[in-house]
Amino acid sequence: MYREHEAPAGLACLWTRESTEPYIARVVPDGCTDIIWVPDTDHLFVAGPDTQPHPTTIAPGRMFGVRFPPGAGPAVFGAPAHALRDLRVPLTELVPGARLSTPDEIVAFALDRLRPDPSAHAVASALRRSPVSTVAWDLGLSSRQLHRRCLDAFGYGPKMLQRVLRFDRAVSLARAGTPFASVAAESGYADQAHLSREVREFAGVPLSQLIRP
Repeated sequence: MYREHEAPAGLACLWTRESTEPYIARVVPDGCTDIIWVPDTDHLFVAGPDTQPHPTTIAPGRMFGVRFPPGAGPAVFGAPAHALRDLRVPLTELVPGARLSTPDEIVAFALDRLRPDPSAHAVASALRRSPVSTVAWDLGLSSRQLHRRCLDAFGYGPKMLQRVLRFDRAVSLARAGTPFASVAAESGYADQAHLSREVREFAGVPLSQLIRP
């Protein structure tokens, strides 16, 4: 069972996953970066921003995670987000000596190294509502500058980031019970067929299957 928990300011959420039997979890792009700890094996690693579905075999036991909002992870790990894209990397490879063994230690580590970036937040907010060219103009950036900033902060170029943010909103709305036709309109898709194609690309399954408990 996967559960999200309230997190201190600056973090997206804390989460736990518990299982009694092995199963495959479908991790999909959301623009976020996570620190994940598996107590039974003491495996502590970073999950970078994904661009595609990432089926993951979950062993019996418990997992604990700290999720950073889009654009917030790179400062914590001292690496540009694109260097972590689609990867799972031991935390000690990024931060030597970071040997953490309790949820409280992991949260304290994350908060201590967190450096909020107002410009990253501004870019993400703007891309949720405006075309890429408009965002670059409004922020006083060239297309190349915007692209470089997005790669460093989010792991994606601005067009991919826009698609991932739109997809993540669609999934959140669908899980909250919003009818799929309304999900497409409220998330910014041209129509329900457009939504279906994007969900297939990012999740590998239809939306109805993706949100199934």
